[in-house]
Amino acid sequence: MASTPPCRCSATCCKSPTSSPAITRSIGSSAGWTGNTAEPAVLTPAQLLSGYAQGVFPMAESARDPRLFWFDPPMRGVLPVGGVHASRSLLRDLRRKHWSAHLNSDFDGIVAACADRNETWINAPLARLYHELHRTGHAHAIEIRHDGCFAGGIFGITLGTAFFGESMVSARTNGSKMALLWTSRHLARCGFTLFDTQFLTPHLERMGGIEIPRHLYRRQLAIALQDKADFTAHPLPDAGQIWQEITQTS
Repeated sequence: MASTPPCRCSATCCKSPTSSPAITRSIGSSAGWTGNTAEPAVLTPAQLLSGYAQGVFPMAESARDPRLFWFDPPMRGVLPVGGVHASRSLLRDLRRKHWSAHLNSDFDGIVAACADRNETWINAPLARLYHELHRTGHAHAIEIRHDGCFAGGIFGITLGTAFFGESMVSARTNGSKMALLWTSRHLARCGFTLFDTQFLTPHLERMGGIEIPRHLYRRQLAIALQDKADFTAHPLPDAGQIWQEITQTS
């Protein structure tokens, strides 16, 4: 999941093009890919979800490159559901109550904002897939506002009780941090058990993120897929509720 870093790519990733027959071998024939899947537009939302269920995720090399590649990093970034760390300065900022969060208020706008940087892994085919997943209830966004103005946001994919954080954006200081706080708390309220960030950045590590090996991640993913959670089951809490929950449990 990218924030201020230009890309969520890691040099240690294992990647394969979606057009490669190796994809079927690496994630299982049940995904439905064949060696003839040469165009990114052929990749369907159902196939995309199948990839996530088997522990891989797609990225493009750049916005100009229409190809998509599957990534299967040996180490996986995760955040604690309901337990994202908030610094004292962040809590002071939150307590001022200038902040608000809005669920699915502008999903496509959040995706576009996340992709609006010099280097991005979100190309047009992937953005279209995200749009379709949102339309069918498998992708969601949280927009953060400060005094009513756009300040940041996050979007991700849901499957079972797993939330796959795809990307986040910050338009002002603490914008993406607030997005993580709200998302983590909201996931806990809605019964999610896994907050997958795909890679671990210094920003995510400061918020409580850790890396776990691939085999342990897939074990946690398998457990998360055995049950269901609804990202829209509860409304987002306000800033005062978030502050109170964090301070009471810290």
